[in-house]
Amino acid sequence: MSEDSQTRDAVEQVTQDIKDVKLENGTAPRASNGTPTKNEDNVIPFKDAFKLFSKFGDPKSDGKLITLSQSDKWMKQAKVIDGKKITTTDTAIHFKKLKSLKVGIDDYQKFLDDLAKSKKVELEDIKRKLTTCGQPGITTHLPKSPAAAAAVDRLTDTSKYTGSHKQRFDNTGKGKGIAGRKELVDASGYVTGYQHKDTYDKSH
Repeated sequence: MSEDSQTRDAVEQVTQDIKDVKLENGTAPRASNGTPTKNEDNVIPFKDAFKLFSKFGDPKSDGKLITLSQSDKWMKQAKVIDGKKITTTDTAIHFKKLKSLKVGIDDYQKFLDDLAKSKKVELEDIKRKLTTCGQPGITTHLPKSPAAAAAVDRLTDTSKYTGSHKQRFDNTGKGKGIAGRKELVDASGYVTGYQHKDTYDKSH
């Protein structure tokens, strides 16, 4: 074996070891300035992800305790809760075992461990999903199907409206506002249907 291939093998082994340690500890390797280093999986250290989601929707939170609803949001975004293997009912049952509405990171790890054993899912698999799902609120939106888009177009086409609904829009399809919904009283003094309104010569 050449010296180059031995070096390459050694580097690959070290890289794999770092990945294994990262998964076991739930943390990612850090750069020298203390910020998480980016890798190909966009992994956020478990501790940092926990802090982000424990603050999500609660501006007063210091990021040390997480609630069940914040946890469910995190798990849904990470696709841990898929509605089949793991549901919000499962997470509620196991979270309530901790006998607290908010839990710290240590208790949360126990909750994950308990959930993983109960549902026969690898704990590391859950943690990997939780640390690679991105920051709170970043979800992928599926594009609308052509059928759905066509249905929306059909339902919002004002030219096909009939009856009283038709009166709510002008010829261009623009809504008339209250005039299209209410019979407004004309207090101008003219008889309804009079064609020559405002044509009287005011000089008389």
